[in-house]
Amino acid sequence: MVLSKRIARFNKVATNRVLGRAAPRLPGMAMVVHQGRRSGRRFETPVNVFERPDGYVIALTYGPDADWVRNILAASGCEIVTKGRTIRLTDPRVVHDEDRTDMPKRARFILARFGVSDFLYLRRAD
Repeated sequence: MVLSKRIARFNKVATNRVLGRAAPRLPGMAMVVHQGRRSGRRFETPVNVFERPDGYVIALTYGPDADWVRNILAASGCEIVTKGRTIRLTDPRVVHDEDRTDMPKRARFILARFGVSDFLYLRRAD
């Protein structure tokens, strides 16, 4: 059971506005900066990120069909702002992993409780 569309709408309107200011500076969080597929507009979405040796992985708590995920896939990348730095990411790929292999132990447990098993992997562009 991935988080519902109703929760997603609430978060988009309320929670993301509050988190949006803090996410780029909080550990384990980032602001994903992506471009709309049709509108070309710039969007910012706060997410939990997990650093890997070659880039980052994001748990897709709303599933792989979320607009921001589709925008990143269509553009073949995005930027994230985390720990006060802007990082260009490329080669996005959605991976279905029931074992949540690349997640820290605590995150694995929480994601399993919500049925999250899809992840967005991104590689550093530099």
